[in-house]
Amino acid sequence: MRTLWQHCHVATMVDGRYSIIEDAAIVTSGGVIEWLGPRSEMRPVEAQRTVDLGNAWVTPGMIDCHTHAVFGGNRSGEFEQRLQGVGYAEIAAQGGGIASTVRATRAASEDELFASARERVQALMRDGVTTIEIKSGYGLDLANERKMLRVARRLADELPVAVRATCLAAHALPPEYAGRADDYIAHICDQMLPALAAEGLVDAVDAFCEHLAFSPAQVEQVFITARELGLPVKLHAEQLSSLHGSSLAARYQALSADHLEFMTEEDAMAMGEAGTVAVLLPGAFYFLRETQLPPMDALRRHGVRIALASDLNPGTSPGLSLRLMLNMGCTLFRMTPEEALAGVTIHAATALGMGDTHGSLEVGKVADFVAWQIERPADLAYWLGGDLPKRVVRKGHEISH
Repeated sequence: MRTLWQHCHVATMVDGRYSIIEDAAIVTSGGVIEWLGPRSEMRPVEAQRTVDLGNAWVTPGMIDCHTHAVFGGNRSGEFEQRLQGVGYAEIAAQGGGIASTVRATRAASEDELFASARERVQALMRDGVTTIEIKSGYGLDLANERKMLRVARRLADELPVAVRATCLAAHALPPEYAGRADDYIAHICDQMLPALAAEGLVDAVDAFCEHLAFSPAQVEQVFITARELGLPVKLHAEQLSSLHGSSLAARYQALSADHLEFMTEEDAMAMGEAGTVAVLLPGAFYFLRETQLPPMDALRRHGVRIALASDLNPGTSPGLSLRLMLNMGCTLFRMTPEEALAGVTIHAATALGMGDTHGSLEVGKVADFVAWQIERPADLAYWLGGDLPKRVVRKGHEISH
């Protein structure tokens, strides 16, 4: 069905800029944008439906390019303990930390994981999210990683949202491999990734490169296997220390390197040359009360595209609002509202390998957009919380009003 959407202003986000079209019209057909431009320049069109957007500001649908939305259990009790002065080591000794999420995820059925993840994803969707990435990484064995990735696929089938599923089996060392990290990496490479890829459950491969997780050498083995399987890679890098994981990611033409608080100028240079996107996660920075800022000037200097994401997870960023991350990106990381909006649209799409079809409003791209009742695009980063009035369109069909 051909639909004419009119009486609106459009921030197309082409090339990461607002690229505003005043008094615009959008024609969608077959789930894609057929025409876009000033209403005064539109030729007569035979539309089966015409929608008056009431002078709204239209942006691309928001893209949350880094989440861990599928997990079992709840760690709010640990949050309360930490605020009462209990240290992480003591919490871990009590069975807390990521180990508790692994236990809860393994114990949960696929239906239980789906039900809880559905609520979290719907919360993000209410904020204008039309595309989301979901990582595994709390199963840490073949059966449970498969279970998590199957849930990600089910969410895409049952909700009006695009989902990219990322295998993060190299997230932490499972208890049955205690003291045998190399053996676990070999298990991921020899058995887990080939099996999951053959089942069509994996769109990309991620790993956690950090002293408390896996070394650059171990991560490289995962990257080599991913390359052999024809899968793009991503990396949790430089969150807590500098291991130059982001430079490793760049060498393998990674879609993105994420966190990056401790990255160096040389890392930024490598990422810029490789086209690897920097995905910043201000929710984790805030929740953990970190003080080491990502090197924003270096990223800009070397032309690294900067994305923002919620990092929705139970331990370090229980964030259910991507729009809140826009504000955090501005207030904590000194981004401009324009940079922040680009970070959850075109640059987030590029971080998922979807930049050719999503993330900006252009003829031929998927018709995912949000019509916001706001005064200017900067309002999206300005307002803290709340539910801004909006109409969300997914593949040319309105899914909320």
